[in-house]
Amino acid sequence: MDLTGIIVLIVVVVLLLLLARMSIRIVRQYEKGVLFRLGRVIGVRMPGLRFIIPVIDKLQLVSLRIVTMPIQSQGIITQDNVSVDISAVAYYRVIDAVKSVVAIENVAAAINQIAQTTLRKVVGRHSLDQTLSETERINSDIREILDALTLEWGVQVTLVELKDIQLPESMKRAMARQAEAEREKRAKIIAAEGESIAAAALGDASDTMMAHPLALQLRNLQSLVEIAVDKNSTVVFPAPMMSTIAELAAFLARETKAAQAAQTSASASTTPIKAA
Repeated sequence: MDLTGIIVLIVVVVLLLLLARMSIRIVRQYEKGVLFRLGRVIGVRMPGLRFIIPVIDKLQLVSLRIVTMPIQSQGIITQDNVSVDISAVAYYRVIDAVKSVVAIENVAAAINQIAQTTLRKVVGRHSLDQTLSETERINSDIREILDALTLEWGVQVTLVELKDIQLPESMKRAMARQAEAEREKRAKIIAAEGESIAAAALGDASDTMMAHPLALQLRNLQSLVEIAVDKNSTVVFPAPMMSTIAELAAFLARETKAAQAAQTSASASTTPIKAA
């Protein structure tokens, strides 16, 4: 074989290798291949080793894995005219490989843009308090709106979560004052309820002591024990004030009556002597 034949053989072998390389495609487990033949979609190729016709066929691989897409912070005005900055994160995956390639040019960019506008629209329908307390409902509303739009692109939004809510400094201070006032209100209400319960208990105790006078004396003795805990040198003998005053008044009345009786008897004994 002459030199020209050897060169031709080498060229043929190289061309065959190039054609073989161009005709072999590997579709990975998490992918699907959309096969175009002369510009038309003729089918979907599943994972594995796949063969195509070079130049005529084109196999475009589409990932089926869940994609994490951060939604950049958006300046949003709530329903009660409060400006907040909210960022979020969305998770989506391709469920129809053909639609994701044919129906839209760039799935990731399209979902990112529609997610930003949807976030602004949904949060703008809520007040600040609702935005802070009803994040689950807001997440669900955003996901439902995105699903209705992206299903036509062969994409399903699986989850949307509000990630960060930035409030103005003045609003933070106002909310801190509101929370402090709320705590003070609860503290005063609890103290008032305690006073009411204590007054009711004292009323019941006073009724019991009125029915059982000995109970008051026992309570006085208990007070003496409590006073003497700290080795106090002062000893207090408590006595019921009203009963003491009543006893003193009775004593004075008896003394006055006795004095009047003595004076009357003395006057009666001296009168007959003067008559004689």
